[in-house]
Amino acid sequence: MVLILSLASISAMKLSDLPRYASGTVSAVEAISVGDPIARRLAELGFVPGETVRLVALGPMGGDPILVQVGFTRFALRRSEADRVKLEVEG
Repeated sequence: MVLILSLASISAMKLSDLPRYASGTVSAVEAISVGDPIARRLAELGFVPGETVRLVALGPMGGDPILVQVGFTRFALRRSEADRVKLEVEG
């Protein structure tokens, strides 16, 4: 019997760099300062380590906002906010 293991490569990237329709797993949300309100709000919305996130759509000309899905909920984020969400992506 031969056992073949496939090791999928995992890379790190920011949510703002994720290609459309691709998914990743949140590894961290970057706080710029202690008590950073944007980082806190992202965590409250569900951007927590281990959660799967999918990029659904981009704004006009690939700009702001971007539409992302966490679970069954969709959020529109500015690219500057999405830059703070660090992901692990298989591929």
